[in-house]
Amino acid sequence: MTAASDQQPPQAAMPPIIINNNVVASSSASASANAGGSIVRRRRQSLWVHFWLLMLTVGIGNVFYAVHVSRWNRDRGL
Repeated sequence: MTAASDQQPPQAAMPPIIINNNVVASSSASASANAGGSIVRRRRQSLWVHFWLLMLTVGIGNVFYAVHVSRWNRDRGL
């Protein structure tokens, strides 16, 4: 048999750790972003696309690319 000094007293169970990650920057922004069911991100002009269009089309391709991206954003209200 083991001595009473070798046994440890029963320890109380630790409470569960709860982490709350609900951070809302703006309630109206989050509501409008989820209103359509999916989040549509604004298209941005790409520096590399502009560079290669400048090299390959002597700059005229940059105009068409910029108009395309601007129209895409405007049509989606971004």
